Amino acid sequence: MALEFLKIQDEGFVRLVTISRPKALNALNTGVLAELMAEMQRAEADPGCRVVVLTGEGKAFVAGGDIAQMSEMNPAQALKYAEQGHALMRFMEGMTKVVIAAINGYALGGGSELALGCDIVIASRSAKIGQPEVKLGIIPGFGGTQRLARVVGRNAAKEWVLTGDMYTAEQAMRIGFVNKVVDDDKVVAEAMDMAKRIAANGPVAVAVAKKAINEGLQMPLNQALEYEASVFANLFDTHDQKEGTKAFLQKRTPKFEGK
Repeated sequence: MALEFLKIQDEGFVRLVTISRPKALNALNTGVLAELMAEMQRAEADPGCRVVVLTGEGKAFVAGGDIAQMSEMNPAQALKYAEQGHALMRFMEGMTKVVIAAINGYALGGGSELALGCDIVIASRSAKIGQPEVKLGIIPGFGGTQRLARVVGRNAAKEWVLTGDMYTAEQAMRIGFVNKVVDDDKVVAEAMDMAKRIAANGPVAVAVAKKAINEGLQMPLNQALEYEASVFANLFDTHDQKEGTKAFLQKRTPKFEGK
């Protein structure tokens, strides 16, 4: 499929997906959302891809939803647009592959929400992050009122959403939104380096660990611990577990097959 808004580059088991709509600061219109969904589905189905790094071209990761497109929407169209964004974020969360956001500039509104749908967030030192929707007379529509509170806590989420303020990468890291802050010219390289470290691990184990964390957060602790023990035990019936333990005992690098 010819891509209008994305650039794709593979390095081993890592796929770099760059949103390329720089004149609009990579704003998420319906076309960008559709291409992102298709590419995430392709990555999920591709055994040659284990980790996706998501970034933006130019001055922004994603500056937000497409305000020009939203200005023409009626309630029914706005609902469809929100549901399209929700579907993408839910798919990313449910992927067996890991998705790392490399925030290289503005990550506002839909851009902040896109990062929240990723598993790990690396940000450039000059990045600006926030949920400014109330300044437009609306609220976050791609999960920002819900995922943000789950990631940073209720009170911090209310401050972000109700003020509409922008925050630095360091401020975002202090409340747990961002994992790591690096120099501007190193953000993609840092994300790619982390992605390659993750991709070198057992793919089945990584997928199960991601799911265990996401699923467990929705359960009471005792139920989550039982769930963890169950999926831990199931891994002992996989090729990767046999290979990983054998390689450790033989003092060699494991050759994981994702089986």
